[in-house]
Amino acid sequence: MGAQLRVYRRRIRSVQATKKITKAMELIASSKIVKAQNQLETARPYGEALYNAVAVAAGHAAAPGNHPLTSQPRLRQRAAVLVITSDRGLAGAYSYNALKEAEALYGLLEEQGIEAVPFVVGKKASTYYRFRGRDVGGSWQGFSDSPTPADARPIADALLERFLARTEDGGADFIYIVDTRYVNRVVQNTRATQILPLEVVEEADEAAAPEAGYYPLYSFEPNPEGVLDALLPQYVEYLVYLALLNAAASEHAARQRAMSAATDNASELITTLTRRANQARQAEITQEISEIVGGADALSAASAGSE
Repeated sequence: MGAQLRVYRRRIRSVQATKKITKAMELIASSKIVKAQNQLETARPYGEALYNAVAVAAGHAAAPGNHPLTSQPRLRQRAAVLVITSDRGLAGAYSYNALKEAEALYGLLEEQGIEAVPFVVGKKASTYYRFRGRDVGGSWQGFSDSPTPADARPIADALLERFLARTEDGGADFIYIVDTRYVNRVVQNTRATQILPLEVVEEADEAAAPEAGYYPLYSFEPNPEGVLDALLPQYVEYLVYLALLNAAASEHAARQRAMSAATDNASELITTLTRRANQARQAEITQEISEIVGGADALSAASAGSE
């Protein structure tokens, strides 16, 4: 076997091993998408009920617009931006798109004279800002592909603490989330959303009424203002958790597409290398035949000369 043929066969075996890995990762990501979709569907009823309760409590409160989480900022100097990326790679441009959207938001805020303080989720964002020497307000890792409410709680607490602090003491006047919204396995949209200050819907009955036309009855203890104080932080925590769920589903979808493309590319490369290996083998066979024929001719000529 010639050296060139050995090289081709070694590369074919290497690409075949890589193809097995990418195919396995594609199947794993596909199964995780189903789990992430189920988590999204499970979280929606809670979010709808929580939103309705907040809307009704705000409608019955004496001055819902004066709540710390709903009142407009006294100053417009600083914004906290939660950027959600992945902990692992091999997901195409998923993390890059989120970071790109965050950079666009920073530019827009800078034009308005607002300082942006990033809060990051995922190793990709943490590495991105650390490499560029930029300070972050908080960093969380290790759960980007399978978040839980317990993971969202410390993030929401950190954002609320920064929002409720005075601007002069380093507090934030606005809170934004940059995440990727999961639509389906093919479409995921990167977005930047302002979550604080919250916009309170005072027309509670219309917002909370079910399709049948019956209105829910609520009893507020100790009063609507107290209920609103308890519900609004939970609603912010839910918004963070929902963003984490959307990001996880989008990450799995992006990884599935990336691994599917890698598997297809590996198949094409194997086909190309196999064709080249066959050509090299045919060239070796042709050369061997030529050498045999040439040797036979030389032997015949020598025998004829001796006679």
